[in-house]
Amino acid sequence: MSKNTGMQVVVTSIKKVADAVKCFRFVPVDGSDAVLPRFSGGSHVVVTMKGRDAAGNTVTYRNPYSLMSSPDDSSCFEISVLRTEASRGGSHFMHDQVKEGDILTISNPVNLFPISAGGRKHIFIAGGIGITPFMAMMDALAARHGKFELHYGFRSRTHGAYWRELEERYGRNRVMTYCQAEGQMIDFDNLLEHQPLGTHLYVCGPAPMIEAVKKKAREAGWPDENVHSEEFLAPPSGKPFIVKLKKSQRDVMVGEHQSILEALEAANVDANFLCRGGACGQCETVVCSADGEIEHNDHYLSKDERESGKKIMICVSRLNGREIVLDL
Repeated sequence: MSKNTGMQVVVTSIKKVADAVKCFRFVPVDGSDAVLPRFSGGSHVVVTMKGRDAAGNTVTYRNPYSLMSSPDDSSCFEISVLRTEASRGGSHFMHDQVKEGDILTISNPVNLFPISAGGRKHIFIAGGIGITPFMAMMDALAARHGKFELHYGFRSRTHGAYWRELEERYGRNRVMTYCQAEGQMIDFDNLLEHQPLGTHLYVCGPAPMIEAVKKKAREAGWPDENVHSEEFLAPPSGKPFIVKLKKSQRDVMVGEHQSILEALEAANVDANFLCRGGACGQCETVVCSADGEIEHNDHYLSKDERESGKKIMICVSRLNGREIVLDL
């Protein structure tokens, strides 16, 4: 995908669902008879936000958010947004500036975290805001009587979103919650070692939790194809640098609070993307040379690929140096 102009939607509802978490409901701008594109559980959309950076300059942010509404309901989309203090502006924009009645631009749904069609049982492990993709996935499985269970950990009862609603809907035999403030932790060893053949594992949440679960799964002998994870990374800030485009013969300045992808888009350079969170590999770009050190912030490239210095994921990674030459 490149330059997905997406569609316009109206914000019809904004609700605080946990400490620092708000739920946003979108409907088509064309009226009550219009419908949104169908999607499957695990899909996300990219929301376009136009705001200002710390210096007062107009900037455009495009952040991915998991769709958590029912896949069977094409009348609306719902997402949840965690307000993060280290935000470059996207989460603050959604929390502080977006109001009911506003019109936003979103991309078409994309699914990089689908439910395995061949799975006989599905185990979902969520941490914090990582609960959102599992909302639609559980809805879809429940509709076709699929076998699943959710293990959901959060910092405190007020930080956990939707846990009461999920317990009431699916029962405590399928929804297990773990409150860190109450000394409750998910026993990954026990959970992963006693599952029937054909079980698939899905994990979404903070990076350390995802890596810990994947490590435990490998140690327990889980096949790689049965372990699925999703984590969207926000592009970090850093010192400005220059991107030289070898094919286009152009120079583009990447600002302190911009990703390379965002800087290219602002300069009307067509660049491939899909997730915008360092997960899918669509924006992988060949590095011709770099005057400085590449800061790899994705979780797609292998260790060898990073150490080679020949590839970069332009949606989240950047340069600590003067300039980088890309094969674009």
